[in-house]
Amino acid sequence: MGASEYPIAYIPLERTQSMRQKQFILNDVRARDGSVLRLSFADGFSADVSLAEVIERHPTLHPLRAAPVFHRVQADEWRLGVVFDDNDDLSLASDTLRAMATEQAGGFSHHQLVTWMAHHGMSLDAAAEALGISRRMLAYYRSGQKQIPRAIGLAMVGWNVVQVRGTQAVLHYDAA
Repeated sequence: MGASEYPIAYIPLERTQSMRQKQFILNDVRARDGSVLRLSFADGFSADVSLAEVIERHPTLHPLRAAPVFHRVQADEWRLGVVFDDNDDLSLASDTLRAMATEQAGGFSHHQLVTWMAHHGMSLDAAAEALGISRRMLAYYRSGQKQIPRAIGLAMVGWNVVQVRGTQAVLHYDAA
């Protein structure tokens, strides 16, 4: 049976490796007290992420309130997410966990960038121009391949303010 005869969802195994980005591959996951996970990724990034707010906000995750369930966490078989208590209904994707950890540490995540672009209906070219960076660099930030520098994250925040208030309102200072 040739590749063209497979159903449309078929992806040859050798192609799946190229789709796996090391910044989202989990090397290790450990449960800590207070609904916190300690995550280690294949690119060397390690961080704690609190899931308390997510657990409370999503009723399907309420079973994770029980410490014995929460502490039975492991990386999924592809190491692209975590599964609690061997229950696929209690799982979270590694890219989401990494974004949460980055944001909780005060950084800017690729999820925030994607959301910012979508909210303003921006293409990659338009967003790169708005932030004053190259299209290629923005693509690295958007994919999560490179960490978003604080200056770029603040530029997104500033761009939002200028859009709402206008340049003149933002740059007007009262002399005291």
